[in-house]
Order: sequence, then C-alpha cells, then structure tokens
Amino acid sequence: MSGREPVEQRFPRPSVMGVVNVTPDSFSDGGVHLRAEDAVAAARRMLAEGAALVDVGGESTRPGSRGVSLDEELRRIVPVLEALEGRVAVSIDTAKAEVARRALALGAELVNDVTALRGEPELASVVAESGAYLCLMHMQGEPRTMQVDPRYDDVVDDVKAFLADRLAFAVREGIAEERICVDPGIGFGKTVEHNFELLRRLDELAELGRPLVVGFSRKRSLGRLLGDPEATTGPLAASLAAAVAAYERGATILRVHDVEEHVQALTVAREVWA
Repeated sequence: MSGREPVEQRFPRPSVMGVVNVTPDSFSDGGVHLRAEDAVAAARRMLAEGAALVDVGGESTRPGSRGVSLDEELRRIVPVLEALEGRVAVSIDTAKAEVARRALALGAELVNDVTALRGEPELASVVAESGAYLCLMHMQGEPRTMQVDPRYDDVVDDVKAFLADRLAFAVREGIAEERICVDPGIGFGKTVEHNFELLRRLDELAELGRPLVVGFSRKRSLGRLLGDPEATTGPLAASLAAAVAAYERGATILRVHDVEEHVQALTVAREVWA
C-alpha cells in the first residue's frame, strides 16, 4: 500500500466522511449503530448518499466518556468491517495500535486518531508499515476531562503549533507527509468561542500545508450558539452552515452524521466557489 496517491487526490475537496459510531454512548448517535448489521446498513447507505468514506469507531470520545478495553473495541468494529468486505472506503476511528492493525487488514484506508499518536505511539509504526492514510486531531486533555474549563493563549495559534508538532512526529516515524491530514478537533477541549474562532480562522490552519478534516456536525456548540445553554447537540441546519463555512475556508474532508444533506449543500457550495 506504499504506492497510495496523496490524500487530497484520494479525497478531493470537498469530500464527506460519514460517521458510524458502533457505540452505546456517543453524543449524537449512541446506540443507533451498536448492532453490527445496523452499522453495516448505515455505512452502505452513506456510500449511496455520496460519502467518500465512512468513519467507523468502537469507542466514544464524547465529553465525559471513559475508554473501553481493546477486546471490547475489537468486538464492536471487526464484524462491521468484515461485512463491508472492503467495498466501502473506511476510516477507522481509534487510538489503539492493535485495533488499527486489524482494521487495516480488513480493508480500512485511513486511521483517524483523536490523540494524534499520543495515546499509543506504536500506532505510528502500524500506519507507516501499512501505507495507510492518517488523520491527526487536536484535543486538549482527554475525553473524560476535556471540557473542564479549557484555556488557550490563542486557540488557533496553539492548535496550529500542536498539529505542526504532531505532523513532524508522524513524519519522523516513517509516515509519508502526503498521506497525512489534520483536524483542529472541534469540541475536543474547546468552548463555544474557541470552536467558532477555529472555524473563522481555518485558513490559518490550512497554512500547515495538509488537508483539513473538520467535524462540526451536531456538536453542542451549534445548539448553544442558537440559544440553548444546556444543548448537547446541534440541529442539522446549523451543521450544514458550519460545513459550508469550513469548506469555504479551506477544509477538504467534512466529517458528518447526515450525509445526503451535506453532500447536497457542499455540491452547491463547490459550484459557487469553483
């Protein structure tokens, strides 16, 4: 797999990444896809709706969540990947080296690591040896504590410096830079203000020279911006607006729950900005 094309050629702007959480406790769709057959059906539907790839995850990273064991994460995701049989482009949402190894053997193309290779540094060698694509995400703290009073000197500068550092680490570990994309981690250790500042200044993160992945879909910041201080999710209309704004500011891959609507909105946005 070392001959893979650069990530921005494999997933040109704008590409939609559908979210399939094989978990009981994810913030927006926890439990919906917990049965393997439901997750497989959802992945196939997302592909039909225009998703460029589907992000399959067996461990929730919602605010306040705790991790699951290796065996449990594998129990959730392996039957899904086996059933898809490589017919759907899959991203594996994991920070565990062994989960990534199994997923890549079953046809996954991209490893989406919310810890940016900090959770299990040996994950870097798994990615390097496989030739897979990699997404490095920024997160302050860990899911269990990340929303407890997050602070930054300048959120965009801090996130940019973090991603530049993790990108350099990944390259040192033998992962080709052309196969790496980066994610500012909307909602991962950020306030509402932090999230919108990142979106507003996304072009500064694009200066890293790597494709940007942005996941604002259904995030609670959208609901809180719209007037509900206790919101735990945001509505579809707000998710669409955030995705189009992110695309216009340079995002390559939009990670979303509602694939069909986002594909339609981004098709129009692409035509306007062509």
